[in-house]
Amino acid sequence: MNPMYDEQNVAGARKYVQEVYETVVNRNPHEREFHQAVKEIFDSLVPILAKVPEYRQLGILERISEPERLITFRVPWVDDSGKVQVNRGFRVQFNSALGPYKGGLRFHPSVNASIIKFLGFEQIFKNSLTGQSIGGGKGGSDFDPKGKSDGEIMRFAQSFMTELYKYVGPDLDVPAGDIGVGAREIGFMFGQYKRIRGGYEAGVFTGKGIGYGGSLARKEATGYGTVYFVDEMLQSKGLSFDGAKVVVSGSGNVAIYAIQKATQFGGKVVACSDSDGFVYDEHGIRFETVQRLKEVERKRISEYVKEHPHAIYVEGCEKIWSIPCDIALPCATQNEIDEKAAKLLVANGVKAVGEGANMPSTLEAIDVFHNAGVLFAPAKAANAGGVAVSALEMSQNSMRFSWRFHEVDDKLREIMKNIYKDSIQAAEEFGYPNNLVVGSNIAGFRKVADAMIAHGII
Repeated sequence: MNPMYDEQNVAGARKYVQEVYETVVNRNPHEREFHQAVKEIFDSLVPILAKVPEYRQLGILERISEPERLITFRVPWVDDSGKVQVNRGFRVQFNSALGPYKGGLRFHPSVNASIIKFLGFEQIFKNSLTGQSIGGGKGGSDFDPKGKSDGEIMRFAQSFMTELYKYVGPDLDVPAGDIGVGAREIGFMFGQYKRIRGGYEAGVFTGKGIGYGGSLARKEATGYGTVYFVDEMLQSKGLSFDGAKVVVSGSGNVAIYAIQKATQFGGKVVACSDSDGFVYDEHGIRFETVQRLKEVERKRISEYVKEHPHAIYVEGCEKIWSIPCDIALPCATQNEIDEKAAKLLVANGVKAVGEGANMPSTLEAIDVFHNAGVLFAPAKAANAGGVAVSALEMSQNSMRFSWRFHEVDDKLREIMKNIYKDSIQAAEEFGYPNNLVVGSNIAGFRKVADAMIAHGII
């Protein structure tokens, strides 16, 4: 046994993890989502903290779990009726050890400090796994774009950016989209940033329109990347998407392109959802219909059955996990699969779960999957494709050059292969073979921690 990895060091590492976690909870009361994200990552780092005591001695966990900067601000705007509305804006700049802060903006009523901090914390390790030079950040607002006119969204986005512009830039912090923030919202925010700054800094945002500095394949990247990662995981066990029955939750950007790529790989996607309910189509969900309904017409997923009468619509999106499937791809939102849903998936014969959303499975659900021998691809590894291509968009902006779609897609697939390889190797190195939660957390952490040590105590 490695003398640096004996029982005494393991016990010391566990004690250190528990003490720092308790400090995080006490310092950030009532932030349930943030606590969950920290606990999941901290618990899986015990092996590397035992093997490399320097990480403990230099307070890496204390520093990595405290944001470098948390910005909260008021966002006033005027709705179409002339009434003044006020929302709250956030940006967490969590860690810049590897490069400028990088992470999306989420516009959704559920957004609060806990949600933004959990997303930003996860982003540190996800961005590290991509191999790109980007740090971790996240932001957003409790503004709900659903049901708002283009004019209302523009006025909100301009007000939001009038404050946020002070804290972002191509070499400082580069936001992108997330739930509720697509090409329309990014266009309005980029326009306001350009107006205020008086210059054309294309690299300040990613996920931009193709005509003004965006990257081909960025829209597809998170969904495609999830399927690429899951495909690597399946192939390692002699399995594949070909002929598999697949359930994809959500019908936003990630879900839409996960549906497309899973279908291209030979899978039959039989269900997808939105916040109201889900559609089941035994003949296979039609990608083109979902894409048009959600991206072009901005309608609810229930409209699907009007065009495909053989399909069934069921109210209640959580019921989607009752559908038997070989592969489950949760691509909607955090904690959508709880212990009960996980047990139902296992009972119905699920072989693999790939997280396309951020933290869609609770800790209890993950334990159910591991105990049942289900192949499990955690979010920070499986859904890293979006930020990976965002970093490629930043590179193209710096070069004032654009790659073709297949070139970006090829780079994306290679990045996802490397993330799988690095994660599975780390899992095996530290005694957790096939545990991609432990493997991806350690692989992402090690690179950031080493950079933090090199930079000194800052």
